[in-house]
Parts: sequence; structure tokens; C-alpha cells
Amino acid sequence: MKECTGNKRIGNYVQQGVPCWSGNDDEAHDARHNFGSAGVISVTSNLIPGLMTRMMNGPADPELNASLQQLIKWLFCEPNPIPLNTALMMCGLVRPVFRLPYVPLSRVEREQGAKLLEAVKDHIPGCQEIRVMDDDDFLLIGSAHK
Repeated sequence: MKECTGNKRIGNYVQQGVPCWSGNDDEAHDARHNFGSAGVISVTSNLIPGLMTRMMNGPADPELNASLQQLIKWLFCEPNPIPLNTALMMCGLVRPVFRLPYVPLSRVEREQGAKLLEAVKDHIPGCQEIRVMDDDDFLLIGSAHK
């Protein structure tokens, strides 16, 4: 079961023998190492799979967890998938195309994200450079109205 309402609930399910995955990237480390979750259904792992695997499957690593919290917070500054898709585009990993009503993060949010992405760039598979990108670098397709 995926649980998004906190680690205490995960712990309760685990005690009852119900396998439970965290649905909250920011709480996933503690869910796994302190409350017995089976893992995490993660957005962040799409960007930094190796670090998330190490954090979840290796020994408890509160320092690694703390170092990723700002990035995780940024990846949830708007509803999923907007920040993740913007990040992948900024890393040159996917074409900069959004289908309306989804749009890229604002320039200010992209600038904040670029700093966070630079800190983990070596852990983003295939990323050669991080670009803030201009608004007109993104292609918006579709119609928000019928």
C-alpha cells in the first residue's frame, strides 16, 4: 500500500503485517529506516535514482537525507509533474515541450532549481549541463479550452 499521510500510519500498517511504501519523498528516509516501510513511490528518484536507491536501500543516512531536502522541496513547489519535467528539460534529458494546461516553472523557480540541480549534477544520469532556460525555450502545445 502507498501511504502519504505520515510515517506513524506507515508504522501502524507495518506492525499489522501490511507492506507499505511511503508516498512522500521528504519523509521516505525515516519511513524506511525508522518505521519499516518497504520503500518509496518517488518523484525524486526519476532525477537522482542512484542517490535515492542508496538512501532507501543502504544503511540509514540522515546526512544524505538532509542534503536532499531542499531539492525534494523544490520538486514539489508546484503539482507533479511540472517541477520534475522542468528539471529534466533543464538537464537536457527531455525535449522542452509541455501539454497545456501544464506549463514550466517560473524563471525564478528555474533559477532556484538550477542551483539545487548543480549540487547533484554528477548523480543525474545523462546530464551534461544545467540550463535555467528562457521562457521561449519551452514549447506549449494543445489548448486549455475546448
